[in-house]
Amino acid sequence: MSTRPVIHVQGFTKRYKREIAVDGLTLDVPPGAVFGLLGQNGAGKTTTIQALLGLITPDAGEVRTMGLDPVRRSLEVRRRVGYVPEQPSLFEWMTVSEIGWFAAGFHREVDYLSNFRRLTGSFGLPLDRKMKGLSKGMKAEVSLSLALASEPELLVLDEPTSGLDVLVRREFLESMVDLAGEGRTVLLSSHQMNEVERVASHVALIHKGKLILAEPLDELRARTFALSFTFATDTHSNAPPPGSPLELIYADQSPRQSRWLVHAPDRLACEAARDWPDIVDLAIETPSLEEIYIAYMRARREPISTPVADEVAVS
Repeated sequence: MSTRPVIHVQGFTKRYKREIAVDGLTLDVPPGAVFGLLGQNGAGKTTTIQALLGLITPDAGEVRTMGLDPVRRSLEVRRRVGYVPEQPSLFEWMTVSEIGWFAAGFHREVDYLSNFRRLTGSFGLPLDRKMKGLSKGMKAEVSLSLALASEPELLVLDEPTSGLDVLVRREFLESMVDLAGEGRTVLLSSHQMNEVERVASHVALIHKGKLILAEPLDELRARTFALSFTFATDTHSNAPPPGSPLELIYADQSPRQSRWLVHAPDRLACEAARDWPDIVDLAIETPSLEEIYIAYMRARREPISTPVADEVAVS
């Protein structure tokens, strides 16, 4: 397998009039990854996806999809990428079977129609029913089938599980891991943190168009800890002391109890906090991806006097 990034973004910037949608984004997605792209609504996730597909032109920076310029070679990129938008546009007057036949004309390099029929069959979709007669969940399943039938090298999913029932959602997400095992790459944009945590090998967090972090999920888990302090007095410190290896992300403070999310070299570095002044008790836990995400968002939303982890771009 090639080690060249399947997605390479360097200094990507996109403006809409006076608004900056994406601001100097730098990001690499390695081959075979299930890469979770996380952020609030308006963070720049969809704008980034549109640039990767050649649907918009960057105002600054470089974007490469499978080594190709997606603007200059958009047709080739779209043939090699499966894309599921958050709100898929499907021809309402076509049946499920007809829309598969129509899409097959753009993908003659694979047995697209057979793949499509197999996928729609696994979802239990009625081939003779028109799009306008399908539920939201069924339309989402048609869109997924269209994207997967081309056997894409890269699968780009923008909130793909919206409208799916719990069982189908779980089975679909588990199939993303299987695709990665076959050497394909998945870019998954979602606000469902528990879903991303279940399947992602890498995650990136974007806030107001800027990259906050991007790294393998296992590495993020290994260096992130939740510390729950009980203090002897109300006049305790609200941040790690100078020289401490702990890097504070966010602190939820109360007079005699606090919960901090920190980056640390290892658990032993956190254990050393038991020797700080006024510490009565300390519990150390590994936070969920959702808790890490919320901590970063709150740290940038709420005015706090404690240090906040710097923005980083680690691939």
